[in-house]
Order: sequence, then structure tokens, then C-alpha cells
Amino acid sequence: MKRVTLEKKTKIANSILFYIYTHIDTSINMDELAEDFKISKFYMHKIFKEIFGRNIYESIKSIRLQKSSNLLLTNKYSTISEVANSCGYSSQSSFIRLFKERFCMTPKAWRQGGYKEYSQKILQQSNKAIASKASFEHIEPSIVKRPELSSYYVRHQGYNPQIKQTWEKIQTWIFTHNLNEYTQIALFHDNPTITPLNECQYVACVINDEEKEIQDERLPKFKISEGIYAKFDIKGMDGDLLKFIHWVYHEWLPKSDYETTTKPPYAEYKKNNYLSDDKHFEISFYLSIIF
Repeated sequence: MKRVTLEKKTKIANSILFYIYTHIDTSINMDELAEDFKISKFYMHKIFKEIFGRNIYESIKSIRLQKSSNLLLTNKYSTISEVANSCGYSSQSSFIRLFKERFCMTPKAWRQGGYKEYSQKILQQSNKAIASKASFEHIEPSIVKRPELSSYYVRHQGYNPQIKQTWEKIQTWIFTHNLNEYTQIALFHDNPTITPLNECQYVACVINDEEKEIQDERLPKFKISEGIYAKFDIKGMDGDLLKFIHWVYHEWLPKSDYETTTKPPYAEYKKNNYLSDDKHFEISFYLSIIF
């Protein structure tokens, strides 16, 4: 496949996936979606399957179930029906059926503690997370209001060591455009403590902090949502971040008076472990919250 054609298809497929993530609480109309991208519905489905290896309907189903499994834990004041509605389900019965197919238990059983065993199996997929001795009980977040951020990005399939190669592509792009002032951000569309690690969508982003305009179609752009976030400042090494995300969702959030939203959390790097010689990171982790 010619490079220019692949880049064009990847850009369209990424834009479709981003739209799904940011509109997962609505009824997504395929005809309207294709019209928005000015392509036929057949071509839209074809290139999405070509780039991501699964069709759009499968992706929507998976993302909705991931989001709902999170909200069942963190939004303790919401009913199962309210969680289902917030993730785009019009029928509670169909939500319960699909949830049971994916997680082998009902939403009620999940909420009552079944998630712990399921999540532990996900963590077992990462030897570095298992080996991590990090503790986060002492961390107290600050509550901040974040602006909308415009970023360039490279999407990576899977939460695995190959993320390093994705960040090297970002770094090459930074050097190519002689950027001196920039911010690196990792966006977590999927919670890697309840989503099989090979299915997670990890997005490496760079924000141009300089005023100069960059004319480049090599990397696609999208906006990171504004909103109210709990900000956690942490340091660590490979494996610690996965364990930290587990702690945030399964320990900190349920004990707090906050609920999360469908906006994805993200980490702003002060030191990037994928690009540093000692494999250590220093980040501010932002989790979208409501009270």
C-alpha cells in the first residue's frame, strides 16, 4: 500500500475511533458518521476494519462495556439503569445481557466485588506490574480545571513495551520541526486494569507550546477535553503506572465523594520513562471527575 494512501486511511480510521470514544454516551448513526467524513458508509467500514482489525460495531460494543464497567465502580450513587443510559444503552435488559457476556457476571455482581478478581487477572498480564512495590496511599490529589488541549498524536494498539517505538516516532517528529517548547501526554482511552492489555488503545500525544504554526499532515490532530480533573503527581518506573491506575479506580475513587465521567484520563509527562535511559517517569495524572 502506498504510504500516502495508508496515512490517509489511518487518519480517517483514527478520527472515526476518536468520535466513537467522545460520543459513546449517544446513539451513533452510521449514515450520519459517514456523511460527516464525506465518505461512503461501505468505505468507512472497510478502512476501519483494515486499520484496527475489527469492525466499527464491535468497537462500539467493547468501548461501551469498558466505560460502563468503570462507572459501575466509581459512580456509586448511580443506578445500573443510569450507568447503562450514560454509556449509550437504551435498554437495561440488553445492557445486562451484553455485560454478562463480556465479564461473565452481572453488573450487580461486578459492583458487589466481582471486579476485583477480574481486574487481578488483567494485572497478571504484566510482569512489571506484578513486580511493582509502589504504594500510593499517601498521595492526595489536587482538584484543577483544565483547558481544552490541541495535540498531535500517534495511536498504539496494546499496553506493552512497543509503546516505546510510538514515543520514538513522536520524538522524531519533534526534532524534525525543531520544537523546543512542547508537552508530551499519554491518553488512556481504555482502563488497562479491566481491559485486556492487548486491546487497550494508548495514545501518545504532543502539544506544541510554541506560537509558530506547523504545516504538516504526517500526524493527525485532536483535542483533549477540558473539564474538572483530580490531579495526581507521581514518580516511578515501568509497571508502577499500571498499578497506580488500578489504585485510582479501585481504591481512591470508590472511597472519595467523586464520580468519574466518560472523558479519558491522561498523563502529562515531566519525564517520559519510554524515552529516558533509567526507565523512570515523572507525571501528573489527570482523572475527570464530578461531585
